[in-house]
Amino acid sequence: MVKLNKIYTRTGDDGATGLVDGSRTAKHSARIEAIGAVDEANSAIGLVAAAVAAEDRGDLSRIQNDLFDLGADLATPGDDFTPSDMVLRIVPGQSEWLETRIDAATERLAPLTSFVLPGGSEAAARTHVARAAVRRAERAMTALADHEPVNPAALAYINRLSDYLFQLARLFNDDGRADITWIPGANR
Repeated sequence: MVKLNKIYTRTGDDGATGLVDGSRTAKHSARIEAIGAVDEANSAIGLVAAAVAAEDRGDLSRIQNDLFDLGADLATPGDDFTPSDMVLRIVPGQSEWLETRIDAATERLAPLTSFVLPGGSEAAARTHVARAAVRRAERAMTALADHEPVNPAALAYINRLSDYLFQLARLFNDDGRADITWIPGANR
């Protein structure tokens, strides 16, 4: 259990922040950029949750918790991606759960005949914003992976999450019936 007695520590006033292993890194490092992008995505998902009925928040709450796990994974440098009681790592089962939710949504949705524009209902629009934030987090994570080891299960999870959010946005648009679709060249 995490216990936070003091919100400010002053240890980051020099532009560095601590990682799980006790090392310190610049707040503008690729690792912190990835962690921050995951945090932004989590916040965007919180906005989705605020816009939907309580019975529609279960998956979102689970995902927000998983994104905290992902942040902890990214804050733990090294190439040993084995989870333990002391080291949080994203595991394949978390992506597999998303896949089951994507598959269930796909069964309800009509096949796409065009690209979907971000919008429709408020919940769908917020979900598209969250999806775009997740894609930004994925770009930050893959940029980090170009220079330092990143848990492959974490990369799979963030990629799958954007797919899930795309399908969720369609569900929020009356199971896709209220999707706004792209009409190529419509305004030429």
